Amino acid sequence: MDDRNILVRHLTRRFGTFIAVNDLTFDVGRGEVFGFLGANGAGKTTAIRMLCGLLKPTSGEAEVAGYDVARRPEQVKRRIGYMSQRFSLYPDLTVGENLQLFGTIYGLKRTVLRERMAEMYRTLAMEPLRDRLVGGLPPGWKQKIALSAAMLHRPEVLFLDEPTGGVDPLERRRFWELILGAAADNGTTVLVTTHYLDEALYCNRTLIMADGEMKALDRPRLLMQMHGAENMDDLFEKLTRQRNNDGKEAAEL
Repeated sequence: MDDRNILVRHLTRRFGTFIAVNDLTFDVGRGEVFGFLGANGAGKTTAIRMLCGLLKPTSGEAEVAGYDVARRPEQVKRRIGYMSQRFSLYPDLTVGENLQLFGTIYGLKRTVLRERMAEMYRTLAMEPLRDRLVGGLPPGWKQKIALSAAMLHRPEVLFLDEPTGGVDPLERRRFWELILGAAADNGTTVLVTTHYLDEALYCNRTLIMADGEMKALDRPRLLMQMHGAENMDDLFEKLTRQRNNDGKEAAEL
C-alpha cells in the first residue's frame, strides 16, 4: 500500500503569461507535517488551491488521497480539510452554529459531532465563545474557529494556508500542538504554509519557494546545515535572494 498521500509531478499554473507555479515535483507521506515557506507571491496559495481541487493545473499532475486533482476534484474535496488565508466561516452565526454546520456538511453523525466539538473547545480553550457571533471576534479567535472547522471530520489530508496569521505567540504553540497531534494520532497528512519562519521547525520537511519555483526541500535543520545557515531566517535569505550582475542584492518576491 502506497503511504504517500500527496504526489506532485511537474505541477504548473499560468495566468496568461504569468507563471504562478512552475514545475513543482514532490511527495508527502501519510502522517507527515510538510511545510511550505515563501514570501507573498511565491506561489504557495496557488499550489494549495490546485491540490485541493479548487484550481485546475495548466500542466503537470497531482494526486491527493489517491485521486487526481484535475480529473477527480470532488473525490479530493471529500477527503481533505482546508483552511484558507481568508476567513471563510459565517459571521452572522455563532461559533457553535458554524461548527455544527460544517460538521453536518462533512457528514458527521450528531453524537460524533458533539464529541468532536467538545474536543475542539477544550483543546483551543474556546468554550466561552460557543454562543458568540463569529463576526464580532478578534482575528486570532476567528483563526481558531476556522482551524477547528477544517479538522472536525479528521480528514486524510489537511491543508492549512497560514493558519497562525494574527494569532499571538502563546496561542500559536497551542495551534501547533493540535496540528502535530492530528498527524501523530490520526495519521493525517498536513501541508501547511506559514510566514513565521520559526514554525518550519515543527515540520518533518520543508519546501522553500520563490517566484513559483522550488528552491529547496528537506528537513529544516538539515537544510540549515547544508547551507551554513544559523537559523531559518538566515536560510530563507540565502535561498530566496540573489545577486544581480551589478553585484546588488535583489529580493525575489
